[in-house]
Amino acid sequence: MTITSIEDLRLMAKRRVPRMFYEYADSGSWTESTYRANERDFGQILLRQRVAVDLARRDTRSTMVGHEVAMPVAIAPTGLTGMQHADGEILAARAAKRFGIPFTLSTMSICSIEDVAQGTDGHPFWFQLYVMRDRAFVERLIARAKAANCSALVLTLDLQISGQRHKDLKNGLSAPPRLTLRNLLNVATKPRWLLGMAGTPRRTLGNIFGHVTGVDEMGSLSEWTARQFDPTLNWNDVRWIKEKWGGPLILKGIQDVEDARLAVNAGADAIIVSNHGGRQLDGAPSSITALPAIVDAVGSRIEVHMDGGVRSGQDVLKAVALGARGTYIGRAMLYGLGAGGEEGVMQALRILHKELDLTMAFCGRTSIADVDRGILLRAVPSLEPYLPGAAAAVPVAAAAE
Repeated sequence: MTITSIEDLRLMAKRRVPRMFYEYADSGSWTESTYRANERDFGQILLRQRVAVDLARRDTRSTMVGHEVAMPVAIAPTGLTGMQHADGEILAARAAKRFGIPFTLSTMSICSIEDVAQGTDGHPFWFQLYVMRDRAFVERLIARAKAANCSALVLTLDLQISGQRHKDLKNGLSAPPRLTLRNLLNVATKPRWLLGMAGTPRRTLGNIFGHVTGVDEMGSLSEWTARQFDPTLNWNDVRWIKEKWGGPLILKGIQDVEDARLAVNAGADAIIVSNHGGRQLDGAPSSITALPAIVDAVGSRIEVHMDGGVRSGQDVLKAVALGARGTYIGRAMLYGLGAGGEEGVMQALRILHKELDLTMAFCGRTSIADVDRGILLRAVPSLEPYLPGAAAAVPVAAAAE
């Protein structure tokens, strides 16, 4: 099969990854309306084509919280990545290193912080932190991230409680996963996946198993994780984590302008406009429509990043045009990983980069630093205040004059 798009990788991953793990990645909460809106609303933003511009030299390089990046893209933290493909977190981190973008490891990863550090020869990566009731464990996680040379901490704020994800409930997915008869029968049809998993010892939650007193087998691990997410998380906790960490702090899960201002006041170095991939509050706005108001409110004081629905380089360009300093890919990376391991992730990154580079050129820009709202046309009603104009074909710049 000739792979030309992220969608091609998704279809391949769907064939190769067991249903319970594929649907864990490729689903949202409740009716999945926000999950679908994340992609749909990107598609409704129109681009302004320009011609007769010297396009011989183009540059997609940028920075995210002081880190040089080959394009304004980072790999988002995704739970159970090592269940999409054996040693998945290590492979994805290696691909990110090769391509020149940041990789973010989830607290709920299969490979541990130490596994990824060893697998990437100590190359810096980012670590995503969930705040647990066990604050001593949180402190140990932060210390382990420092010891592993993690160069930024991504604190997720929108998972104090878990959204209702119908596919996960029907599949019996838990942390760690329960292999029911139905799931075992499906797994038996995935020989490539089975062979990979048979060849690795990493099949549990590596950042937790063996690092918590009393959690020494799968049953106790499941019980511990089920009760540990802390519903009392508040801005004082953010300040405490900022002090304990001492390095660049990125806050993930911002959807509201007032929360963005509070994030700035709490000392964050960047925020990620995110609805958790549509997996938490169903009915929340898409990330791309929430982005511009937050950029306008705090973009001069803090880096604003975004995730949710990024499936192409065009999506990356549109987000940057609306003020995002960087974007994150979760599912696009997981599709590549499930389809082909490390090389599948590399393929996903190459596809995104090529689409970004070509689209930027078609819009008459040769540097990602010069991309702004002037390349966009009004299309999505909720973006009209940020893309002013009398008609859908009126460019932003002309309408503002």
